[in-house]
Amino acid sequence: MGFQITGDPAADQLLDESPFALLAGMMLDQQYPMEHAFRGPAKVAGRLGTFEPGAIAAADPEEFASMAATSPAIHRFPGSMAARLQELARIVEQEYGGDAARLWTEASDARDLLGRVMALPGFGKQKAQIFVALLAKRLEVRPSGWEAVAGDYALDGHRSVADVVDEQSLQKVRDFKKATKAAARSAD
Repeated sequence: MGFQITGDPAADQLLDESPFALLAGMMLDQQYPMEHAFRGPAKVAGRLGTFEPGAIAAADPEEFASMAATSPAIHRFPGSMAARLQELARIVEQEYGGDAARLWTEASDARDLLGRVMALPGFGKQKAQIFVALLAKRLEVRPSGWEAVAGDYALDGHRSVADVVDEQSLQKVRDFKKATKAAARSAD
């Protein structure tokens, strides 16, 4: 089943076809609605003519930041996210030969995968756990121990982008996040 995160079939198709686009969309998914974050790679591809890590890494940083900020911007913080995206592209290019899928296909187990993802810019433990769950649930990349590494995100339900398969599940994830934030505020 193809991704249906963005509400834009062309942007979702890029996520299906490009492991780097999926990784970059996940990186952009912070302080920004998830469907907009995952549209970011398609915006860059449309403006740059490609979404290959080598081309992104080699782009002039000022020109790339300006392109990322062009309306509609790739993120609500386009300058910092453009720099982060270029750094992510440099790492994928240098350490994985431009093939982002090698992050998970060459991981020895789920802990190794989690460590590889956490070493990337913009990925803390929680986001890395969500990405491991996304890989396992949507791409059926299931290194040994993935459930333990993914934690609560491995559970059935609608907790994160790993559980989004259509507009209804996207709304359920939004509702879950809203309830979680409300509970955290009331606990303070």
